[in-house]
Amino acid sequence: MKSFKLYSLDVVEDDASVEVPLVDGLILNKEDERSTWLLEAYTDLSLYDYFKKISEQDRDIIVEAVITKKENAPAYFQTKICSLTKFEKHISVLFEGRIRRNKSDYSELLLENLLQKGLEGPALLTEFRDKIKSKPKLKIKSK
Repeated sequence: MKSFKLYSLDVVEDDASVEVPLVDGLILNKEDERSTWLLEAYTDLSLYDYFKKISEQDRDIIVEAVITKKENAPAYFQTKICSLTKFEKHISVLFEGRIRRNKSDYSELLLENLLQKGLEGPALLTEFRDKIKSKPKLKIKSK
């Protein structure tokens, strides 16, 4: 098992992404036969109802995680909430899931996103170069 600092976390919905302001976070690669990861977000109490609703629906959610430091490319995980704990001023949300794409696939996801927006030719190349440097958050479809 390997553990890492969770630098940032976003829940990716079809039309938007919800930034989860982390007080602290941890991500574990369980290195098991199912390639399971655990992500724990210690965050603001104001998000309790949001995560409670997702948990009650028992649905898969895509999360975008930046691991260790902000310069790292985001990794995408298909997860479910397996634990939601309320504290006095914060909550702990524990996600379990599998990595959806490797960090090295960010450029492929970006290109797919730009093509879906209808860009082509020189405009596509210019936008791709700009975005690959700034690494914006991407909206991706669930499988």
